[in-house]
Amino acid sequence: MRRLRPRPRQLGDATDGVAAVEFALIAPVLLIGMMGVFDLGYTMYTATLLQGAIQEAARSSAIETGEGNETAIDDRVRAVIHNIAPHATIPTPTRKSYTTFSDVSQPEEYHDLNGNESCDANEPYEDANGNNTYDEDRGTDGFGGGRDAVLYTVTVTFPRPFPVARLIGQSGTYTMQASTVLRNQPYELQSTGTTTRNCP
Repeated sequence: MRRLRPRPRQLGDATDGVAAVEFALIAPVLLIGMMGVFDLGYTMYTATLLQGAIQEAARSSAIETGEGNETAIDDRVRAVIHNIAPHATIPTPTRKSYTTFSDVSQPEEYHDLNGNESCDANEPYEDANGNNTYDEDRGTDGFGGGRDAVLYTVTVTFPRPFPVARLIGQSGTYTMQASTVLRNQPYELQSTGTTTRNCP
């Protein structure tokens, strides 16, 4: 008996294999979206751990014995990050001390006599950090002294755990920076003297 060929309308109504085709089209987009969410969550969690670790480190640095324990304090921050990001790179954290909180990351004051918004032409300035040079950041490197406000900054670079960034042409590593400012305990009198010098 001769087999009948399906009419064109019957071919148009056929749905065999449609689900497989739809899944093949949607699955890559769905997987990329899921990896993006996981990558974002991992990054946010790492940032939260980093912020908590530097808060604890700053509190340990603010006491009189902090300066002698710099390596141990910084190593505790590294240990927290390496627990979640074992291959993270953490350069030596930086510390800058200031007389007050309002001085943090502020330039040294100078008299702009020629009005060009630049410290030059032998204009006088206050050498707040005592390094004989006008600075855009008046902070002094290190732990500072009693009552000083200290800016503690840590930078972390780690490989992304999911390849989604590389799939969209971005770097496979992520760099974040966290900072905190705390005042040292009053274990000694604060040094507040400044010297007036002249810009070159």
